[in-house]
Amino acid sequence: MTQDFPLPPAAGEIAELVGKRLKEVREAGGSRETVTVDLNGQLYHAEVIDLQLKDLYFNPATHRIRAQRSHQPEREKALLRDPWGSVGQDYLRRLLKADPSDPEKRDSAFDTLKQDLKEYGQNEPGLITYHGVLVNGNTRAAALLELGETSMRVGVLPESATWAEINAVELSLQMREDHRRDYTFLNKLLAMEERREAGLPPEAIAREFRVQVKTYEQSQWILQLLYDQIERSATNGASLRLVDFEDAQEKLRELHRDYMNLAANDPDGAEILKESRMPAIVLRFAKTDVRFIEADFQDSYLSRELPEDINAAGQEVPAQAETLIPGLGIAVPGPSSKVSAARQRTTQLLQAQAQLNSKELDEDKRREAREYWEKVREGYDAAITSAGRDVRLRRKKQMAPERLKDACKSIDLCVGEVVKARGSKSFDEVAFDEALLQLRESVQKLARQAGKGVEDPGEGLSWLFGAVKAEGN
Repeated sequence: MTQDFPLPPAAGEIAELVGKRLKEVREAGGSRETVTVDLNGQLYHAEVIDLQLKDLYFNPATHRIRAQRSHQPEREKALLRDPWGSVGQDYLRRLLKADPSDPEKRDSAFDTLKQDLKEYGQNEPGLITYHGVLVNGNTRAAALLELGETSMRVGVLPESATWAEINAVELSLQMREDHRRDYTFLNKLLAMEERREAGLPPEAIAREFRVQVKTYEQSQWILQLLYDQIERSATNGASLRLVDFEDAQEKLRELHRDYMNLAANDPDGAEILKESRMPAIVLRFAKTDVRFIEADFQDSYLSRELPEDINAAGQEVPAQAETLIPGLGIAVPGPSSKVSAARQRTTQLLQAQAQLNSKELDEDKRREAREYWEKVREGYDAAITSAGRDVRLRRKKQMAPERLKDACKSIDLCVGEVVKARGSKSFDEVAFDEALLQLRESVQKLARQAGKGVEDPGEGLSWLFGAVKAEGN
């Protein structure tokens, strides 16, 4: 969501300094370095000046670490209360150096950038507002400060630029194909949401982010799903954070794909699939494990592995009554009892995970949450193992027929090629005859293997035996 921040406390002095530097650059004559940006659909050539790093502010609205701000909720609140104070600015500086998936760790990409700046210096200028707020180059500024540098080359936006325009400029720079570092998965979702809230239609947002409209729609579905999970996780003053899902990109995209495929014909099944997979994602199971969770996972596998008390809690949930759509007076059916039970199990796990992540809760509540978490983790582990075994067995059973179907398609294509070759009088009968002999040999091998242990062959297998028998084999 777009947020307008107040001007920094030293905005007047910095603006005066920026004005003087711009005047000096213009009066110096000769060619002037500029940064070209898209400002309200028009190209704007921002003139470049040199400023002391102590006069620049990290941008509290930067999309680069928007999701990571939730890592420490209290410090995020302090940042929003006083974005230019030492606490907020130090928090931004720390996040710019941190691993996006785990802000407690240092990002190796930051160290690579720092080493590049140390060896080659600042190749490209950053970009600031007229009042010293970094629009582009926040991470570079953090690296330069750590290297002990005192100044930075920056282009300057016009003094009248609004926060909406500043955010749009940052996004347009990020979307350039030659940009060195992409936004993380969640920060890109948040940036798309911001453009939607600014009134842009899906087609325009997709074009701006260089994705298809369906990819944009998938992104917003995922973001709303995460908001729902975070809201449901809230308990005892603790809740999950967006940053907790930073490394779940592929799992969430696969969930969206499978949910949509199922929802068309089985809405309840799609909801149960979603409520079954989200705990596995929160429990950090591998992507290959999460794929084994299908719509029947809870009934066929999970219910057998979870402790009785956890199973009973989910089974006690009744189906919800009809829901009235506000303003329309239309009632739609509420979730079925199975969906409600699945939601309750998921919510309990989300709350346990949130309490485990919290450093504010007392030890007794955290211990209780851990015991519950471990029971669910063990149950999911065993259930996924069973489901995976069945899926692999099912795939093995289907592999031979699928291979044969592929061979049939190839033969059908061959028929067309024979017709074309004969029509153009380019048919190579010798080569074709050799290929037919290979086909005969393969069919004979197939008949020998397929016939082992079969006492009552079906119509297809009987035909195969007859064809091979006619050849005298």
